[in-house]
Amino acid sequence: MKITIIVLVSLVLVWIVVTWFFIRNIEEPKYTLVSKEDGYEIRDYESYIIAETTVSGSYRDSLGKGFQNIADYIFGNNTKSQKIAMTAPVIESESQDLSEKIAMTLPVISEGDSKERRISFVMPSKYTLETLPKPNTDLVTLREVTARKVAVLRYTWYANEKKVEDKKKKLIEMLNKDGVEIVGQFSSAQYNPPLSIPFLRRNEVLVDIK
Repeated sequence: MKITIIVLVSLVLVWIVVTWFFIRNIEEPKYTLVSKEDGYEIRDYESYIIAETTVSGSYRDSLGKGFQNIADYIFGNNTKSQKIAMTAPVIESESQDLSEKIAMTLPVISEGDSKERRISFVMPSKYTLETLPKPNTDLVTLREVTARKVAVLRYTWYANEKKVEDKKKKLIEMLNKDGVEIVGQFSSAQYNPPLSIPFLRRNEVLVDIK
Protein backbone atom coordinates (compact mmCIF):
# COMPACT_ATOMS: atom_id res chain seq x y z
CA MET A 1 0.00 0.00 0.00
CA LYS A 2 2.80 2.40 0.92
CA ILE A 3 4.60 1.75 -2.37
CA THR A 4 1.36 2.31 -4.30
CA ILE A 5 0.84 5.67 -2.60
CA ILE A 6 4.42 6.72 -3.33
CA VAL A 7 4.02 5.74 -7.01
CA LEU A 8 0.73 7.65 -7.31
CA VAL A 9 2.17 10.77 -5.65
CA SER A 10 5.21 10.59 -7.94
CA LEU A 11 3.00 10.32 -11.03
CA VAL A 12 0.95 13.34 -9.95
CA LEU A 13 4.13 15.36 -9.36
CA VAL A 14 5.42 14.43 -12.81
CA TRP A 15 2.03 15.43 -14.29
CA ILE A 16 2.25 18.81 -12.54
CA VAL A 17 5.81 19.41 -13.78
CA VAL A 18 4.94 18.44 -17.36
CA THR A 19 1.89 20.74 -17.31
CA TRP A 20 3.98 23.65 -16.02
CA PHE A 21 6.87 22.95 -18.42
CA PHE A 22 4.60 22.95 -21.46
CA ILE A 23 3.08 26.36 -20.80
CA ARG A 24 5.95 28.26 -19.17
CA ASN A 25 7.44 29.67 -22.38
CA ILE A 26 4.28 29.94 -24.49
CA GLU A 27 3.49 33.45 -25.64
CA GLU A 28 0.17 35.12 -24.82
CA PRO A 29 -1.43 38.33 -26.10
CA LYS A 30 0.02 41.35 -24.29
CA TYR A 31 -2.22 43.22 -21.89
CA THR A 32 -2.15 45.61 -18.95
CA LEU A 33 -4.13 44.74 -15.84
CA VAL A 34 -6.38 47.76 -15.24
CA SER A 35 -8.07 46.51 -12.08
CA LYS A 36 -8.84 43.37 -10.13
CA GLU A 37 -12.49 43.38 -9.14
CA ASP A 38 -14.45 40.99 -6.95
CA GLY A 39 -14.54 37.88 -9.14
CA TYR A 40 -13.14 39.26 -12.39
CA GLU A 41 -10.40 41.40 -13.96
CA ILE A 42 -10.42 44.34 -16.33
CA ARG A 43 -7.59 44.31 -18.88
CA ASP A 44 -6.38 46.58 -21.66
CA TYR A 45 -5.24 44.33 -24.51
CA GLU A 46 -2.80 45.44 -27.18
CA SER A 47 -3.67 44.57 -30.76
CA TYR A 48 -2.76 41.10 -31.99
CA ILE A 49 -3.27 38.86 -35.00
CA ILE A 50 -5.33 35.69 -35.07
CA ALA A 51 -5.73 32.81 -37.47
CA GLU A 52 -9.39 31.83 -37.41
CA THR A 53 -11.78 29.34 -38.91
CA THR A 54 -15.57 29.12 -38.89
CA VAL A 55 -17.05 25.70 -38.13
CA SER A 56 -20.44 24.35 -37.08
CA GLY A 57 -21.56 21.66 -34.68
CA SER A 58 -21.64 21.10 -30.95
CA TYR A 59 -19.20 22.94 -28.70
CA ARG A 60 -16.85 19.95 -28.44
CA ASP A 61 -17.01 19.03 -32.15
CA SER A 62 -16.46 22.64 -33.19
CA LEU A 63 -13.35 22.93 -31.06
CA GLY A 64 -11.95 19.74 -32.53
CA LYS A 65 -12.63 20.71 -36.15
CA GLY A 66 -11.44 24.27 -35.61
CA PHE A 67 -8.25 23.13 -33.93
CA GLN A 68 -7.49 20.77 -36.82
CA ASN A 69 -8.04 23.48 -39.43
CA ILE A 70 -5.72 25.98 -37.79
CA ALA A 71 -3.14 23.42 -36.64
CA ASP A 72 -2.85 22.37 -40.29
CA TYR A 73 -1.98 25.99 -41.15
CA ILE A 74 0.57 26.58 -38.37
CA PHE A 75 2.26 23.21 -38.91
CA GLY A 76 3.18 24.17 -42.45
CA ASN A 77 0.21 24.16 -44.82
CA ASN A 78 0.88 27.75 -45.85
CA THR A 79 2.50 29.67 -48.70
CA LYS A 80 5.97 29.43 -47.12
CA SER A 81 5.65 25.83 -45.85
CA GLN A 82 6.70 27.38 -42.56
CA LYS A 83 5.92 26.17 -39.05
CA ILE A 84 4.54 28.84 -36.73
CA ALA A 85 5.14 28.65 -32.98
CA MET A 86 2.21 27.67 -30.78
CA THR A 87 0.81 30.41 -28.58
CA ALA A 88 -2.14 30.62 -26.21
CA PRO A 89 -5.04 30.76 -25.85
CA VAL A 90 -7.31 28.89 -28.23
CA ILE A 91 -10.39 31.13 -28.50
CA GLU A 92 -13.99 30.18 -29.26
CA SER A 93 -16.84 32.58 -29.97
CA GLU A 94 -20.18 32.26 -31.70
CA SER A 95 -20.02 33.29 -35.34
CA GLN A 96 -21.96 36.55 -35.36
CA ASP A 97 -21.52 39.87 -37.10
CA LEU A 98 -18.04 41.18 -36.27
CA SER A 99 -19.51 44.50 -35.16
CA GLU A 100 -21.05 42.60 -32.22
CA LYS A 101 -18.11 40.36 -31.37
CA ILE A 102 -15.38 39.95 -28.89
CA ALA A 103 -12.95 38.27 -30.21
CA MET A 104 -1.30 29.18 -30.83
CA THR A 105 1.33 31.74 -28.44
CA LEU A 106 -0.03 30.45 -24.79
CA PRO A 107 -4.50 31.33 -23.29
CA VAL A 108 -11.71 26.03 -27.08
CA ILE A 109 -23.01 25.89 -26.33
CA SER A 110 -25.65 23.07 -25.39
CA GLU A 111 -24.55 19.57 -26.29
CA GLY A 112 -25.77 18.71 -29.76
CA ASP A 113 -26.36 22.35 -30.64
CA SER A 114 -25.27 23.18 -34.17
CA LYS A 115 -24.30 26.86 -34.07
CA GLU A 116 -21.59 28.32 -36.22
CA ARG A 117 -18.54 29.21 -34.15
CA ARG A 118 -15.24 30.94 -34.74
CA ILE A 119 -12.19 29.10 -33.44
CA SER A 120 -8.96 31.09 -33.43
CA PHE A 121 -5.31 30.90 -32.41
CA VAL A 122 -3.32 33.98 -31.48
CA MET A 123 -0.27 34.42 -33.73
CA PRO A 124 3.22 35.14 -32.32
CA SER A 125 3.79 38.86 -31.82
CA LYS A 126 6.88 38.92 -34.08
CA TYR A 127 4.59 38.67 -37.12
CA THR A 128 2.52 41.27 -38.93
CA LEU A 129 -0.25 40.56 -41.42
CA GLU A 130 2.33 41.24 -44.14
CA THR A 131 4.97 38.83 -42.80
CA LEU A 132 2.72 35.93 -41.79
CA PRO A 133 2.60 33.16 -44.41
CA LYS A 134 -0.81 32.94 -46.00
CA PRO A 135 -2.95 29.81 -45.52
CA ASN A 136 -3.12 27.41 -48.45
CA THR A 137 -6.81 26.88 -47.71
CA ASP A 138 -9.76 29.23 -47.54
CA LEU A 139 -10.85 27.47 -44.33
CA VAL A 140 -8.42 29.68 -42.40
CA THR A 141 -8.18 33.47 -42.49
CA LEU A 142 -5.87 35.95 -40.79
CA ARG A 143 -7.19 39.01 -38.99
CA GLU A 144 -5.94 41.73 -36.66
CA VAL A 145 -7.85 42.21 -33.40
CA THR A 146 -7.56 45.86 -32.43
CA ALA A 147 -6.63 47.10 -28.94
CA ARG A 148 -9.55 46.93 -26.54
CA LYS A 149 -10.71 46.88 -22.93
CA VAL A 150 -11.95 43.51 -21.71
CA ALA A 151 -13.61 42.03 -18.62
CA VAL A 152 -12.30 38.55 -17.82
CA LEU A 153 -13.52 35.79 -15.52
CA ARG A 154 -10.88 33.13 -14.95
CA TYR A 155 -11.50 29.55 -13.76
CA THR A 156 -9.81 26.15 -13.57
CA TRP A 157 -10.60 22.53 -14.37
CA TYR A 158 -12.08 21.46 -17.69
CA ALA A 159 -14.15 23.78 -19.83
CA ASN A 160 -17.33 22.43 -21.39
CA GLU A 161 -20.32 24.09 -22.95
CA LYS A 162 -22.44 24.23 -19.79
CA LYS A 163 -19.58 25.56 -17.69
CA VAL A 164 -18.74 28.24 -20.26
CA GLU A 165 -22.36 29.38 -20.36
CA ASP A 166 -22.55 29.42 -16.55
CA LYS A 167 -19.39 31.54 -16.35
CA LYS A 168 -20.75 33.96 -18.95
CA LYS A 169 -23.94 34.42 -16.93
CA LYS A 170 -21.93 34.94 -13.76
CA LEU A 171 -19.74 37.56 -15.44
CA ILE A 172 -22.81 39.36 -16.81
CA GLU A 173 -24.30 39.49 -13.31
CA MET A 174 -21.11 40.95 -11.83
CA LEU A 175 -20.72 43.53 -14.61
CA ASN A 176 -24.35 44.61 -14.32
CA LYS A 177 -23.97 44.94 -10.57
CA ASP A 178 -20.87 47.12 -11.01
CA GLY A 179 -22.44 49.24 -13.76
CA VAL A 180 -19.96 48.09 -16.43
CA GLU A 181 -21.30 48.35 -19.99
CA ILE A 182 -20.79 45.35 -22.28
CA VAL A 183 -20.09 46.33 -25.90
CA GLY A 184 -19.06 43.07 -27.55
CA GLN A 185 -19.66 39.36 -27.95
CA PHE A 186 -18.44 36.86 -25.36
CA SER A 187 -15.61 34.49 -26.12
CA SER A 188 -14.08 31.51 -24.34
CA ALA A 189 -10.31 31.00 -24.04
CA GLN A 190 -8.39 27.85 -23.11
CA TYR A 191 -4.67 28.03 -22.36
CA ASN A 192 -3.64 24.41 -21.79
CA PRO A 193 -3.32 21.24 -23.85
CA PRO A 194 -5.99 18.59 -23.19
CA LEU A 195 -3.83 16.36 -20.97
CA SER A 196 -2.84 19.12 -18.51
CA ILE A 197 -3.56 18.43 -14.86
CA PRO A 198 -7.11 19.72 -14.23
CA PHE A 199 -6.54 22.02 -11.25
CA LEU A 200 -3.71 23.81 -13.07
CA ARG A 201 -5.75 24.44 -16.21
CA ARG A 202 -6.46 28.06 -17.08
CA ASN A 203 -9.73 28.94 -18.77
CA GLU A 204 -11.37 32.33 -19.21
CA VAL A 205 -14.53 33.95 -20.50
CA LEU A 206 -14.00 37.43 -21.92
CA VAL A 207 -16.14 40.29 -23.20
CA ASP A 208 -15.37 43.75 -24.57
CA ILE A 209 -16.50 46.58 -22.28
CA LYS A 210 -16.82 50.32 -22.66
